[in-house]
Amino acid sequence: MSRKTKLNASKSTHRIFLVGIIIIVCMAFIGFGVPSAFAGGELKVGAYGGYFKDSFDKHIFPDFTKETGIKIQSVAEPTGEAWLVQLEQAARAGQAPADVNMMAQTVMLRGQRTQLWAPYDLKKIPNHKYLLPQSINRYPDGRVSGIGAVGWYITLVSNTEVFKTAPTSWGDMWKPDKKNSLGLLALASNSFLLEITAKTFFGGYDILNSKDGILKVMNKLAELKPNVKLWYRDEGQFQQALQSGEIPMGQYYHDVTGLAIADGHPVRSTFPKEGGVYDSGSWAVSKASKKLKEAYIFINYMCRPEIQAKLSRKVGTAPTVKRGVTGLTDKEFASVSSDIQPIIPRYDIYTGELSDWINQKWTEMLTK
Repeated sequence: MSRKTKLNASKSTHRIFLVGIIIIVCMAFIGFGVPSAFAGGELKVGAYGGYFKDSFDKHIFPDFTKETGIKIQSVAEPTGEAWLVQLEQAARAGQAPADVNMMAQTVMLRGQRTQLWAPYDLKKIPNHKYLLPQSINRYPDGRVSGIGAVGWYITLVSNTEVFKTAPTSWGDMWKPDKKNSLGLLALASNSFLLEITAKTFFGGYDILNSKDGILKVMNKLAELKPNVKLWYRDEGQFQQALQSGEIPMGQYYHDVTGLAIADGHPVRSTFPKEGGVYDSGSWAVSKASKKLKEAYIFINYMCRPEIQAKLSRKVGTAPTVKRGVTGLTDKEFASVSSDIQPIIPRYDIYTGELSDWINQKWTEMLTK
């Protein structure tokens, strides 16, 4: 064999060796669940239908796919427990209608009862370090079941033409001049009026730890009845009445009220001194999903501060990460959130052994 032939053979062997090393490194890189531009694959992600899902389809999912190579098949999921029932039934058959699901907190807790959610290894979600403490859901034994997806606030809203001065406290709803003027969410489990009343008049939420304490809070809430014109389930019904001044005050969603303000309606959203009610949705993975590796990449991406900031700007949600890392301006942050310490719902009382009793007393004492 000539010197030239030997040299070419040596070069060829060297190239094959290098290619092999590169393939092995890439496989190891992807295998450990590290976000990669070459991850590939597909992931079904459930998000609330309508405007919300459309915003994710337009502003979030395409950039995620461009960066990671993972295609997103978005699934429109209903709010409330209907989606939970579908997930549980599908899981029993070893199926996952969506791999990653955006779930409300009470539904998250109910899913824990049947061990529906695949537990997370936080080491594979390094960006969890940016999350607010309330943005990590855990099983009773400490395993992580959910990671904060988006947040939103319920605030005290009012018509500026009827009430020239903005309210400062949730306690303003009890004042005599608010007679027949309020619109309030109809259910204990989504209005969080028990928590609002407990913090406003009883110094905190500990009073909600017992039936006697809850009854004291409900009795205080019952004093509101002369001031309540509408206990609403249909958000659109209250929004229209608020904008027209027919029902000039109540509790509503801060982000939606901001859209009404932008459209020129005479309304305002106030974070009372006791705080707005911070509610949120979490990313949860069905135990039936076979895409946990891709789910880790997706959830880690969604925890990035710049992505949470993009959600605030494009979707109108409150960030689930600490404000200081988002880069949001004061104006941008105020449009979706507040620095006032929020009211955190006691989701446990709406899903535990007191839930049926609370619903019964709620109807008897307040909405009947």
